[in-house]
Amino acid sequence: MTTLSIRVPDSLHRAIKELASKDGYSMNQFLITAAAEKLSALETVDYLRERAKLAKLKDFDRLLASVPNTIPDKGDELP
Repeated sequence: MTTLSIRVPDSLHRAIKELASKDGYSMNQFLITAAAEKLSALETVDYLRERAKLAKLKDFDRLLASVPNTIPDKGDELP
């Protein structure tokens, strides 16, 4: 495992500390989870764009924007 030092504004530090504590996490756990979630989201978009190219979809972003924002079907809800 690698140690990483970063500089963050005091206000962001306080907010992270409060949220992590409120949820029962250490700041380290909170930041690792946040970084992993962001990485996963970015990699998913890249993966979908690549799949769109393979499927010869010309305008992936426009296609994705056309997906309706609806309530999930029963059983597909997040816990």
